[in-house]
Amino acid sequence: MEIRKITDGKKRFLPLLLLGDEQESMIDRYLERGTLYVLDDGGVKSVCVVTDEGGGILEIKNIATAPAHQGRGYGKAMVRFLLTTYAGAYSVLQVGTGDSPMTVPFYEACGFVRSHRIKNFFTEHYDHPIYESGVQLVDMVYLRRRL
Repeated sequence: MEIRKITDGKKRFLPLLLLGDEQESMIDRYLERGTLYVLDDGGVKSVCVVTDEGGGILEIKNIATAPAHQGRGYGKAMVRFLLTTYAGAYSVLQVGTGDSPMTVPFYEACGFVRSHRIKNFFTEHYDHPIYESGVQLVDMVYLRRRL
């Protein structure tokens, strides 16, 4: 398993990125300014985009694993990689996500704790309703972990 940084041709990973954020115009807002990593294990299994939000905060903007490879620890491996890579350079790793029974427990299992929420984020910023595990996403929930 290898995790590598992608500097050119980031859009070629759009199919995987759309699993983590299903609206391309939203991905366009952070992809070029962010750092894109891919996890390769006999082929690309996961992607992750992180951005510098200032004040010592690094934010996961997108993390996704191909459906056929979910549940095998690739997402957790990506989070561990970020924790190791950015320790000392940032004080906090944060992520904003929908209040979903699928994603929040994943981050909590990785040591993140709830920080705050942005009311109506998904209903105000996306051009269509977003559903995850049969639940419509409305608020953005932020979780944080110290680096």
